[in-house]
Amino acid sequence: MSELKSRFEQNILDATQAWQLHIEAESDLQGLPQQAIEMGRSQAASRDMPGWVFTLEAPSFLAIMTYCDNRDLRQQMYRAYVTRASDQGPNAGEFDNTELMEQILELRQRLAGLLGFNNFAEYSIADKMAASTDEVLRFIHDLGDRTRQRAQQEYTELRQFAEKQGIQDFQAWDVPYFAEKLKIEKFDVSQEEIKPYFPAPAVIQGLFAIVSQLYGIKIMEKTGVDTWHDDVTVYEIFNPEGELISLFYFDLYARNNKRGGAWMDECRNRWLAGDELQMPVAYLTCNFSAPINNQPALLTHNEVTTLFHEFGHGLHHMLTQVDVSAVAGINGVEWDAVELPSQFMENFCWDRQSLNLISSHYETGEKLPAELYDRMLASKNFQSGMAMVRQLEFALFDFRLHMECGGELFTSIQALLDEVRACIAVVEPPPFNRFQHGFSHIFAGGYAAGYYSYKWAEVLSADVFALFEEHGVLDSETGQSFLEHILQKGGSQKASELFRQFRGREPRIDALLIHNGLEAA
Repeated sequence: MSELKSRFEQNILDATQAWQLHIEAESDLQGLPQQAIEMGRSQAASRDMPGWVFTLEAPSFLAIMTYCDNRDLRQQMYRAYVTRASDQGPNAGEFDNTELMEQILELRQRLAGLLGFNNFAEYSIADKMAASTDEVLRFIHDLGDRTRQRAQQEYTELRQFAEKQGIQDFQAWDVPYFAEKLKIEKFDVSQEEIKPYFPAPAVIQGLFAIVSQLYGIKIMEKTGVDTWHDDVTVYEIFNPEGELISLFYFDLYARNNKRGGAWMDECRNRWLAGDELQMPVAYLTCNFSAPINNQPALLTHNEVTTLFHEFGHGLHHMLTQVDVSAVAGINGVEWDAVELPSQFMENFCWDRQSLNLISSHYETGEKLPAELYDRMLASKNFQSGMAMVRQLEFALFDFRLHMECGGELFTSIQALLDEVRACIAVVEPPPFNRFQHGFSHIFAGGYAAGYYSYKWAEVLSADVFALFEEHGVLDSETGQSFLEHILQKGGSQKASELFRQFRGREPRIDALLIHNGLEAA
């Protein structure tokens, strides 16, 4: 199974690298921000090609999909991206994951049977917070029932907005482009306006300042360390007594032949072997646009949020005080609770006091202006219903797939995904869409029959942050309590017990709905 998962991931990487959009006419660049144009020029130069080259790596793909006025180019980019490693698209069949997916599912079903479970979903939740498969399905459908009407209204508004711009046959490759345009019209705010206030060095130092305030730790860059790329930086973490307690690597920028996405991974776990304590070490990896022309990397607010998210995972791993490796840090934590520390950190990206620490205009040093912050805040929950049902679509597909695969009524992966979309989605993708062939979270990562964990943990994280809001978002006393009850305990106790110790009660869904502008029903 490990070999199949590795091949699945490699096929995605190969398919990503195998396709490029070569533009020679400058008129085709209309709508693109200058930084994206420079990125495209740099990609072309690195290939000894004229003009501009855009790839399926996230910064390049998102630039075309969000800003490019040329609809045909958006369609080309979309088709290439959603058919990666499949039987469709420009590289159809070349890196096809179809058989690998089927083999992985078959092996998971066999594994579940060997251990006495009816299906892999039952096996998956045996060590999670959810008590049964029925509870997971009720959770997903309950959130769907609360948000789908809102999502449908948002999608209708978007489609009608596009129709006013002359698009009568609204398609999936139009969604991000017109969403950005509608967001600007409604709230007069865009990611491009925000980016100059978030140069990566300032964001990183502000992030360190926030966690230092909350947990009393000190983070210092360590130089003279051999790394796998010149972009990689290394940092050490010291406790309030000045003792070195952990170390981590930052690998933040996209480059050729690098796996896409963002993640935290373990290099070493905390482990007491006799009298010798092994220090936890983490990798923190993102795929942001790299610095260009001696200008620092400028992050979108979404990218800032991604950085905070992954660093939350890192803190969970690095600040543990558990000496048994199997339950230190993120190890042994129920998978539907493991996203709690990461999603918790995302909240600071919207807090005014925290933004003063992480924002600094790359030319003037000015903090994020109050007027721009107000517009950002007003747009915070723009299309939050659509975002919610999109995640619920992935969660329901994943969970039903691992419940039903191999059963009498199961026909194919694609048929199940189509059925799930008909049940919960509001954006209907074209028939050639093969999202599942690139769904590495469940076919190559640790989220098989567990993708619902993102929303499950988001309930916990929103409820946790609500306590910080009551006492002061950067309140060190509340921070110390979160450190002691959650971050330091790892998997040494059940997540539900640790949550109750910190919050003093069971989790409630209200905070999540309120934070997403969906209001508690």
